[in-house]
Order: sequence, then structure tokens, then C-alpha cells
Amino acid sequence: MKKNLLIMSEMPEFLVSLFDQSYNTFKVWEQRGSALNKDKEEYISKISQDIDAIAVMGGTKISAELMKRMPNLKVIGCYGVGYDAIDVKFAHTAGIKVTNTPEVLNDEVADTAIALMLNVYKKIIDAEKFARDNLWVNGEFPLSRKFTGTKLGIVGMGRIGKAIAKRAEAFDCIISYHSRNKTDVKYQYYKNINDLAKEVDTLCIITPGGKETEKLINRTVLNNLGKNGVIINVARGSVIDQDELINCLKTNVIAGAGLDVYANEPNIPEELINLKNTVLLPHIASATVETRNAMGQLVFDNIKAYFENKPLISPVV
Repeated sequence: MKKNLLIMSEMPEFLVSLFDQSYNTFKVWEQRGSALNKDKEEYISKISQDIDAIAVMGGTKISAELMKRMPNLKVIGCYGVGYDAIDVKFAHTAGIKVTNTPEVLNDEVADTAIALMLNVYKKIIDAEKFARDNLWVNGEFPLSRKFTGTKLGIVGMGRIGKAIAKRAEAFDCIISYHSRNKTDVKYQYYKNINDLAKEVDTLCIITPGGKETEKLINRTVLNNLGKNGVIINVARGSVIDQDELINCLKTNVIAGAGLDVYANEPNIPEELINLKNTVLLPHIASATVETRNAMGQLVFDNIKAYFENKPLISPVV
């Protein structure tokens, strides 16, 4: 008998098709009545007793309360590396397996981080608009800053942090890092993030989200980064105190920022949008066809492995 799979978030068509072939699927995003949240809640309540598995995008909340309503729930497949929206602690105590999709998006996120650095330093977006608006006929575009040879501090030296460092080496960057624990890498380690911020030109954030890292990048860190400093965030918006970041960018406490993530996505504060010393992306670090397909396949393979009593490919708990 087919297992019952609740798909909490709208997912790529090919992945939904795979799920449809193997499971009885229940798609929350299709509940699009006039009172959307109410319709979703009613829909989940009707089927909660029968759900065996959940597939969910990384930013969609899976609370302890939701899991408690699903006595047959055995596995949650998270489409993304970050799983801070899932109450993993409760899942563990309840014997519910949680998986994510590491490794397959390392290259894309690392590429995006470097692209943001180059865009902030070289003012690529401003220069493109300058050329497209035909302003060159009136004079030269203002000088930008050199990225090669700068000091790069990476906050979080996991798989993606290492991939970013590898790329930065090609630009002759002097690399150092901060993480909860010292890692077996050749780069200089700073136990105190403020000490790291004082020493670098660019601070790149790729640490996990969640309560442990909430507002890790605060006013003190930004002050230490200084007036020539650049901050790059391809982690989670919660890691930076967004109000303090905006204030520091407005008052030139730091030089600029390249952001792919925000505190309340998809809402980007107007103050941030209006700043000239920022490069803003709509959380697209892993958003390529190839990577998203690989992520989807891994979600499917993890859930499939669980129900076939095989080892999970990328378990969280």
C-alpha cells in the first residue's frame, strides 16, 4: 500500500511527478481559497492522522505542534541545506527522521558569494546601468575598488565555506574564518568574531541559521568591520541584525553589502532597496536548473530510502 506524503511547499514539477508516482500525495499549496491560511489549516487537519512523510522547502515552518498532530509521521525531507524552520529537537525525541540536501548546492552558493563580492567591489550593476542608460557619452564611470588580494573573513567553515575559500584563493585573497569550532583547514581561525571583523576587508556569512546564530552579526561586529568593510550574506537573514545593518550602511559605518537573504522574506525593507551601496538578490544562491533538480532528487531519494529500510543519504537526525 502506498504511503501518504504531505508536500508542504510548492516544488519543481519533476519532483512532484516523482512523488505522485510513488505515494499518495497531498499538496498544501493547492489550497488557494479566499482565506488561504485557514484553507491550508483545515486541509492539513483533515489528513493529519494519515500522513507518513512530509516534503518541505527549507524556509517552511514544521513545528512541534504540527508533528504532534501526525501520529504516523516517520520522515521529513527538507529541500535545502538549512533546516532551522523545522523543530529538529522535537523530531528527534519523537523518532521522526529529518533529511536535508547538502553537497549538491555547494558550488552554486559559493559562486553566488563570489559574484556578490565582485559586484559590490566593482559596482558591476551600477556600471551596467550606466552603460545601458548611455551615460558614458557624458563622462567616465566612477572608479571602483579592487577585490583581488583583499582579506576575506568567512563566518562558517563548513562545506560551502570551504568552497567559497577555494574560489577566493584564485583571487589571491588572504582568508581567515570564524566558526563554533576550529576546522582542519589551512586558514587562520578566529574564535572571536569581532577579532575576525577587525582584520578583514570582506565578511562573508555562510553559517547555519536558527536561534544559536540569530543576530550574530550585530552593531559591534559591523563597527569592527569598519568604514571600508563589505558584508556578504548567503546564509540566513536572521544571522544579521537587519535594522543595524541598514543603519550602518546609511551612515557609512561599513562600505557596502551584498545580500541574497533577508530577515522577513520575501519582504525586503524599502530602506535597504533605496541604498546605493548594496547589491540585492532574491534568495537565488542555489537557483539553477541543475542544482534545484539535484536537490529535488535528493529529497525524493531520502524519503524513498527510509521506506525501503535503507540508510538515509543525508540525515539531519
